[in-house]
Amino acid sequence: MIQLVVFLGNYGREYEKTRHNAAWQFADSLPFGELLDWQSKFKGSYADAGIQSLAETLCNKEVIASKDGSPVRIPENAPAKIFFLKPETYMNNSGQSIIELASFFKIKPEEILIVHDELELPIGTVSLKWSGGLGGHNGLRSAKSVLNTADFWRLRFGISKPSGRDIADYVLSPFTADEQIILSQVFPQAAQLLAKILFSTDPARLIPEWGKKKLLA
Repeated sequence: MIQLVVFLGNYGREYEKTRHNAAWQFADSLPFGELLDWQSKFKGSYADAGIQSLAETLCNKEVIASKDGSPVRIPENAPAKIFFLKPETYMNNSGQSIIELASFFKIKPEEILIVHDELELPIGTVSLKWSGGLGGHNGLRSAKSVLNTADFWRLRFGISKPSGRDIADYVLSPFTADEQIILSQVFPQAAQLLAKILFSTDPARLIPEWGKKKLLA
């Protein structure tokens, strides 16, 4: 099961609304945000949430529930708590923060979910992926270099690929007003997916539906 959720982004007010910080914007929108007491450690900001408190909050806010309306079932092998991390090393060195927390709490690569922006997907699209290529994403490249493997989970938010524009300039530029509206509608649905991932003993079961799901045009 997932024990660590990493949100990739760049630290600093000037980067808050940029495309490269889609994951941080998602983190700030999470419906269980009141459970997360962010602290400065591990070269970033980290928080944790007890699995029981998380389950209760997600049910109370109707983010996740079983088909018969009963509370979400906590698997027997679920971790006591789940950790959340925003590396503050800037994107290209995200792995430095990830490895510090993962090593301290003895979290394996396959127990890590990295949330990030994705150029190869149109905005309004969300994708759950296991392992595979890095797509030229420097944050993922840094994670792979410290974990010595690409075998970790990814939750990807499409930001669309620009035509005839420098990629670095594009990802570090702010979302347009229309794109922000799209994200505000995508994030609640992505939060439901994240909840399902965190309480799943096998997130791969979610890939047929969420491998590349277009939520909004």
